[in-house]
Amino acid sequence: MALFFSSTQSIPDTAEVPRHIAVIMDGNGRWAKKRFLPRVAGHKRGVEVVRDIVKQCASIGVEYLTLFAFSSENWRRPQEEVSFLMGLFMEALQQEVSKLHKNNIRLVMIGDHSRFDESLRDQIARAEALTRDNTGLTLTIAANYGGRWDILQAVNRLHAERPELAGNYNEEHLAPYLSMHYAPEPDLFIRTGGEQRISNFLLWQLAYSELYFTDTLWPDFDSAAFELSIASYRQRERRFGRTSEQLQQ
Repeated sequence: MALFFSSTQSIPDTAEVPRHIAVIMDGNGRWAKKRFLPRVAGHKRGVEVVRDIVKQCASIGVEYLTLFAFSSENWRRPQEEVSFLMGLFMEALQQEVSKLHKNNIRLVMIGDHSRFDESLRDQIARAEALTRDNTGLTLTIAANYGGRWDILQAVNRLHAERPELAGNYNEEHLAPYLSMHYAPEPDLFIRTGGEQRISNFLLWQLAYSELYFTDTLWPDFDSAAFELSIASYRQRERRFGRTSEQLQQ
């Protein structure tokens, strides 16, 4: 069984602080280009911002933070940039995991990791094992992830394990096989960099998330920019199909 219910099947509790925040960290390359730097400089700066946002989320009581680090479509980028990003993943894991563990943060990596080098896959496994029992913030990194891939792999696994249900699958059957079965659906989705789309990220899970788009490039997404996103979220009326009058009652 999945640990959390679907927002289309039941009404989740809401609070002033989002329980789960999902982020597309866009704009690293443009940030670097504006400064006449190579694109990789923007990615390195972006890692520093991740560190700061993790701290902020933990400090205000966010329970789950999910970051889109590398999509299944990002393999289409120039090979040198892809190679740098793979190396940056490895470097970040080596340098940051012990700090996450020290701060009681659990790390989970979701996506199709079969295309990664064995050394990176091993590093991911060690990082997840080290932090598995931590009870603070759950930090999820989506790498070589796509929302359509997630749904398809879930359906295929469900069919393989429970063929007797074929033709009668429902959300409750599928939920345990989705990559983020361990987390509630995101309350707040943030995309930096000015684009206003979800780009194949958490297609199933974002059904009732509040969407927040900002022109701020990810390397410039500081504490003030983060606080603006939280302030925007607090102004939303989360109806989940109900009317405003029902909420007031």
